[in-house]
Amino acid sequence: MMRKVQAGFTLIELVVVIVILGILSAVALPRFIGISTDARVASASGLFGAVQAAAGIAHAQGLVKGVTNGTITMEGQSVTLVNGYPATAAGGIDAALTSYQGFTFAAGVFSETGATTPSTCGVTYAQPAAANGSPTITPNTAGC
Repeated sequence: MMRKVQAGFTLIELVVVIVILGILSAVALPRFIGISTDARVASASGLFGAVQAAAGIAHAQGLVKGVTNGTITMEGQSVTLVNGYPATAAGGIDAALTSYQGFTFAAGVFSETGATTPSTCGVTYAQPAAANGSPTITPNTAGC
């Protein structure tokens, strides 16, 4: 007596597998999206700390060298100081940072390139308005 060998899956088995995959993707996808947002927020927060540190180091070096308004050299980069801190314009705070990968810089705003709304995900830097002032450094994570 010979037995029949089953080849392939039944329609019911295929439907069950598709339903299970659909349920898993419905649960996993929102969590993945939430993790991506959290990662962008964390990246912007890390850049916020890096901008604060770079401004502080540039300020300290300017004090040591006696430069309040002018140029200092940090890590081989010329950094323009205004009122003792890096300038908002290009060649200022962007030059003081050795790396800000994943962000673009324009007019004192570091924007995260992969964000939902890049203009509202990053860090804003403004040089001091007067001597003996401090720069304004603001994290912005609304569009992450």
